[in-house]
Amino acid sequence: MSGFADYARLDATALREAIVSKRTTASQVVEAALARIAALDPELSAFSTVLADSARARAKELDAALARGEPAGALCGVPFALKSNMCVEGVEAHCGSKILAGYKPPYTAPFVQRLLDEGAILVGMTHMDEFAMGSSGENSGYAVAKNPWDTSRTPGGSSSGSCAAVAARMVPLSLGSDTGGSVRQPAALCGIVGFKPTYGRITRYGLVAFGSSLDQVSPFTRSARDMELVLSVISGADEHDSTCLPLPAIDPERSDSIRGLRIGVPKEYFASGLDADVRAKVEGAIAKLVELGAATVPIELPHTEYAIPTYYVVATAEASSNLARYDGIRYGPRTNGDGSLQSMIAATREAGFGPEVKRRILLGTYVLSSGYYDAWYVRALKVRRLIRHDFDEAFKSVDLIACPTSPTAAFRLGEKTDDPVAMYLSDVMTVPTSLAGLPAVSVPCGTVTLGGKQLPVGLQLIGPSLADARVLRAARVFEDATQHQREIYALAPSVREGAAR
Repeated sequence: MSGFADYARLDATALREAIVSKRTTASQVVEAALARIAALDPELSAFSTVLADSARARAKELDAALARGEPAGALCGVPFALKSNMCVEGVEAHCGSKILAGYKPPYTAPFVQRLLDEGAILVGMTHMDEFAMGSSGENSGYAVAKNPWDTSRTPGGSSSGSCAAVAARMVPLSLGSDTGGSVRQPAALCGIVGFKPTYGRITRYGLVAFGSSLDQVSPFTRSARDMELVLSVISGADEHDSTCLPLPAIDPERSDSIRGLRIGVPKEYFASGLDADVRAKVEGAIAKLVELGAATVPIELPHTEYAIPTYYVVATAEASSNLARYDGIRYGPRTNGDGSLQSMIAATREAGFGPEVKRRILLGTYVLSSGYYDAWYVRALKVRRLIRHDFDEAFKSVDLIACPTSPTAAFRLGEKTDDPVAMYLSDVMTVPTSLAGLPAVSVPCGTVTLGGKQLPVGLQLIGPSLADARVLRAARVFEDATQHQREIYALAPSVREGAAR
């Protein structure tokens, strides 16, 4: 592999330090990233677009600026990738859908620009479930990303490619979007860190909408300290987005202790349906939190069982509304019908949307239709409020909540494609937090053996609204006190030294 020899071993924080201290250059780091992508991506299918020329050009600019003594940005020279539902001027953002094939946005999203302004280098766009609708990456209209630990298994979804790219050390960080767990669940299945912020802490302007009251730009990183760094860059107020909170960027907590924190353990997340080996790893992680000075408190979140049906009413209703704009007139390719406008629109949608997107549009249109709106959509909003109330009550007595991120380790590709409900239940432990708009992180807490392979498990830490920094501090302290990151580097086949050929 050409370029910086230690590239795959270092997180974003260490890479930036190596560049600024002149132990390497941004150009060498980019060459290492591109070489690793070239070696691994033919098997993993993480990237839909690789921006090699622009990445090299930007790296040369940064090297020249450093040589002139100009100050280095917080992410100077660090390569990153974006989910293909994010806008970068002139770069295809197809959202994993044929209906947006060839669409190139005329502007760059503010959260992307903030990374660029701090010296991060965009190396590519990644594959995803179509319009972020899926839990395995298999609903993509283009290619299905693979799990670096076992390429017969899913990396999770819908941010499948963005997660696989970080897990395989092709890039040290990437951005995904989390609507019902689409960053946290893949992070757990691939053994990296994934964080969903408090709703409104990161602007959604430039993120193609699926469910507007749920979608959040959410990063993947190799380490918890990287997550704190990235969030401090991309969070904060944005006048372009009325749902973005008028608050400054998230300021990481500097403490290296969680002593005295009260950790709620909800019985509903440890009920039937949770794999026994996953449960053992998560319970071991919670015991480690206690060893580090936290105290556990049993709590109840009684409306958890209604989260999945509530989500699939609210999210599909919003999807039906948001996706109505794709009609063959304003975006993407057009399919001609019998000559009438309605026929053209129908033919374009029939050819452009995949089966899962059609299913959710139909369901969302139904629950919003006359005669069913009150019975379904309004009722779902009421239950959503009850779910948020459960969390509010719990946080009166605890500082954080700890639970599994996913009920199982990574499942095999094709295993759940014929059973949409089984697929939806993959997000049973992430959806409640999304409905409540709360911050939550998935951090690796070990591995289990499945099918003769070692597969990662994720611990989910949930905080009250706006306690993003507290959640990330706990994740960092836990990570620093355990061997899980080192264990994962040693075990994952595609991230070991020399795996990129």
